Amino acid sequence: MPDYDETTAFLGEWGPFQRLIFFLLSASIIPNGFTGLSSVFLTAAPEHRCLIPDTVNLTSAWRNHSIPLETKDGRLVPQKCRRYRLDTIANFSALGLEPGVDVDLTELEKESCLDGWEYSKDVFLSTIVSEWNLVCKDDWKAAFTTSCFYVGVLLGSFISGQLSDRFGRKNVLFLTMGIHTGFSFIQVFSVNLEMFIVLYTIVGMGHISNYVAAFVLGTEILSKSVRIIFATLGVCIFFSFGLMLLPLFAYFIRDWRMLLLAITMPGMLCVALWWFIPESPRWLISQGRIKEAEVIIRKAAKTNGILAPSTIFDQSELQDLKPKKAPSHHIFDLIRTRNIRILTIMSILLWMTISVGYFGLSLDTPNLHGNIYVNSFFLAAVEVPAYMVAWLLLQHVSRRYSMSGSLFLGGSVLLLVHLVPSDLRYLSTVLVIVGKFGITSAYSMVYVYTAELYPTVVRNMGVGVSSTASRLGSILSPYFVYLGEINRSLPYIVMGSLTILTAIITLFFPESSGAPLPDTIDEMQKIKTMKRGQAVSHRHASEGKRAKGQKPEKHSRLHSQKPKN
Repeated sequence: MPDYDETTAFLGEWGPFQRLIFFLLSASIIPNGFTGLSSVFLTAAPEHRCLIPDTVNLTSAWRNHSIPLETKDGRLVPQKCRRYRLDTIANFSALGLEPGVDVDLTELEKESCLDGWEYSKDVFLSTIVSEWNLVCKDDWKAAFTTSCFYVGVLLGSFISGQLSDRFGRKNVLFLTMGIHTGFSFIQVFSVNLEMFIVLYTIVGMGHISNYVAAFVLGTEILSKSVRIIFATLGVCIFFSFGLMLLPLFAYFIRDWRMLLLAITMPGMLCVALWWFIPESPRWLISQGRIKEAEVIIRKAAKTNGILAPSTIFDQSELQDLKPKKAPSHHIFDLIRTRNIRILTIMSILLWMTISVGYFGLSLDTPNLHGNIYVNSFFLAAVEVPAYMVAWLLLQHVSRRYSMSGSLFLGGSVLLLVHLVPSDLRYLSTVLVIVGKFGITSAYSMVYVYTAELYPTVVRNMGVGVSSTASRLGSILSPYFVYLGEINRSLPYIVMGSLTILTAIITLFFPESSGAPLPDTIDEMQKIKTMKRGQAVSHRHASEGKRAKGQKPEKHSRLHSQKPKN
């Protein structure tokens, strides 16, 4: 918006008003951290085996040997989906024969769990898996349930921006908070899996929509320097706080309905924020509601102890604020030229792979060696230093090497997981945490890097298409975790290989650090083209302008991050 920052510069950078908005909007993201990975505990599969009814007349020896054994991770464990045929072993029991002595168990006929399953309550009292028997032939339904949440996130990504632009940032923020919290509360009373899935999808829509609304509202209200910190550290770190609190709730509340109720309650406290968080003055001005915007700015000045000028926006400024007609562009511009087409394909692969890695590692927490609650906490806590390191890299290191290095770190340690000896299982957990650090760092930088590569005329569309690919990656991530049912190391091998491949591809991206942002697709074609093995970069584009006597435009670098959830 023309001259808005200069016009409101009298408010200062970091007064009481800015601090209040910064922390309230960041705190409103904490409930999103609860919901974002709640499926780790809600859809976890407790240890289980076929139920042997008490009505079946078996000796204690035959009851203890009624479940066949199988080798898993070098250990003999009871099978989860098969049992010996009950009428057969009941006859042997009645005849007084001993299992393994008088009867060769390997020769006995097996059957499926016709009477259901019995679940261990050592870790969970109940989950939706144990309540609705989402095991064996129905075990895919747990992964499908999680995917449906991310389908809701995808749908919410499409509509949240349009709603926010039309009805206002504040209105949409609190409306979607209500959807997020309200439908999560209704989920507690789900009577079957189908009802749970439908509600979970709607919760996903509210989850991303209020995250985006808070992000946009903060970036529009806060001053330029604070805006960068809010976007790169504020919302991301407070989201991580929610992730870190989630295993604490889950540790003390091990019934899935009570846990869901507990992590829903904090969202209801956000209602009180309505009286403290104002509408975006920028949005009000764009809608021609100048007086309302001035009222908010004057209240902010009063909060900061500053005397506002008698006239904040004069008539000439109001004329400048009128939108100017610009040439229209559409999504097909992202594939119009060879250069932008390759960039779009590479960006889609980059975003999708990073999303699969981030959510795949997070959702795989129940399968890690050790305590699920401790592992979940450390996988969440490692995001805080990851965001800080990413922010420092954006300030001091080239984009391309920062991204590629983070991905190489994440991918290489994941490939090492399956090489860890069985007696060093805790080392594999440490490697997964390090992998999460690398992939989270890359995730926090990818918005910035992608936005800098696309020209202004299609930048929003370019980032939007890439973000959609990220949502598709999150939808697919539960099935990468599901590969662990085939082989425990398979998810890490696949995710690690994809991450390293993407790290190599990232090295072919042009460098954007310290270069002017391209405005048009024609300028963007000069970002990087291959001709006889030579690359033409942003720097060459600037030199081309100088050769023509044009002054390269000075654009501010993009250091803000958009939400990944």
